[in-house]
Amino acid sequence: MEKFWLEVSLWFVIILISSLISLRLGLTAALVELIVGILVGNTISLEITSWVKFLASFGAVVLTFLAGAELESEVVRSFWKEAIILGVISFLAPFLGVWFLAQFLLGWEIKEAQIAGLALSTTSVAVVYAVMIETGLNEKPFGKLILAATFITDLGTVIFLGLLFTELGLAFWLFVILTLVVLFILPSFTKRYFSYVKNHPSEPEVKFIFLVLALLGYLAAKAGSEAVLPAYLTGAVLANLFIHNRELVKRMRATTIALLTPFFFIKAGSLVDLRVVWQSFGLLALFFLAKCLCKFIGLFPAGMLFKFSFKANMYNTLLMCTGLTFGTISALYGFNMGIITKDQYSILVVAVISTAIIPTLIAQKFFSPKEEELPVFQNPKREI
Repeated sequence: MEKFWLEVSLWFVIILISSLISLRLGLTAALVELIVGILVGNTISLEITSWVKFLASFGAVVLTFLAGAELESEVVRSFWKEAIILGVISFLAPFLGVWFLAQFLLGWEIKEAQIAGLALSTTSVAVVYAVMIETGLNEKPFGKLILAATFITDLGTVIFLGLLFTELGLAFWLFVILTLVVLFILPSFTKRYFSYVKNHPSEPEVKFIFLVLALLGYLAAKAGSEAVLPAYLTGAVLANLFIHNRELVKRMRATTIALLTPFFFIKAGSLVDLRVVWQSFGLLALFFLAKCLCKFIGLFPAGMLFKFSFKANMYNTLLMCTGLTFGTISALYGFNMGIITKDQYSILVVAVISTAIIPTLIAQKFFSPKEEELPVFQNPKREI
């Protein structure tokens, strides 16, 4: 037991240091945890035990659920056309572009190339949401549109991650049917259940959500799929319920950020080999540029179609270039399933991290739009 508690203490020292760095630099905690994980993994022997794997895996699932729970149906209804067009382009353009680059120009196997495409197809909900809050754009129609498009982008990543690497046999279709049934009845059942337990101090609401995510995760694993797929969809169908219970969201987020997600991000970072990254810096830069270029080629003309001002269009495109959580989840899935090697994983994760930093800094420094440069939506009902 002494060794166990020593390991626990070491992990929480690393987690606390990451949190303090995040506070000091004003960076999102997930990004700092990834970077600290990389540094720790390349300097000391950080053992990934079974309990660490459990916390990390469940942390990724709960984080995915919370991301889905931020999706307001009213926002989607108000900006459904723009959100779908921007979101689908934002996913498909880098997914197909990076897939083509990795398979046909770099000689990766098809599944390796698909993982690369998925890892670099994402837009970071964490980064975009943090920027929207900081700038106050989360209260503006333009900011709400960016958030809605971000959710569509990541939904595409999660769905394709589940579909591309799953055998479409009886177990898969049984999983699909059961998941759809659960998603259909879950909103009304959860609403009645929450009314019954009434925010009891023992947190029955949180425990119920954890149970649902665990059971759906089991069904996904049984079907050979990925647990983040039903978790994201569960969050999306319960989003309206969570919007009216922000205190519950805060409690779940506190548990997740304090206990679960640090283990996921630090573990993911610790698996990166910096020697490989240094030796393959040109490849890393190529993946970064490929993602950003593909996003620009797809998104900037779409923004012009919607009559965004130049600054607003650049701002939207740069923020949609960011990646972090789902990019890391996709790369780690590929590594854990033996689809990509540790060298490939290292390059992809650092490329993902670079997209979380560089486009955000450029957008904030040079293209943050003023009030008069924001798009004007004609339908007054959209001013939500």
